[in-house]
Amino acid sequence: QEQLAESGGGLVETGGSLKLSCKASGYINSRYLAWFRQGPGEKRDPLTFFNMARGEAYYHDAAKGRFTASVDSAKNILYLQMNNLKPEDTATYYCAAGNTGTYNAEYYHLWGQGTQVDVSS
Repeated sequence: QEQLAESGGGLVETGGSLKLSCKASGYINSRYLAWFRQGPGEKRDPLTFFNMARGEAYYHDAAKGRFTASVDSAKNILYLQMNNLKPEDTATYYCAAGNTGTYNAEYYHLWGQGTQVDVSS
C-alpha cells in the first residue's frame, strides 16, 4: 500500500527558499506524483506533476520560473525546490499520487497530510 509523507515546510521571509520533500513508501505503482497547495479558505491548486517513468516534470503557470520538481528514484522521494518565495505562496503543500498526468486534483487517488509553508512579508 502506497503512502505519502510531506516534510520541509516552515516559516521563511519573502525572497527566501524552501525545499519540500514527499516520501513515497509501500508498493509504489503510481505513474505520476504531483504537488498541490491550498491557501486558507481557498481551493487546492496545482503546481506540478512528475512522470516517474520518464523523469519529466510539468509545471502549472503558478509554479513556472520559481519552483522546480525533482525525484530521487532510489529513495522514492519527490522534491519541490521553491525560490524567491512571496507571501502569496503561504499555503499547505500537498503531495499526491495518480496514474494520469494532469493538473486536476480529482485524478489523484492518494494524498499526503500536507506540510505548511508560511512566508512573512
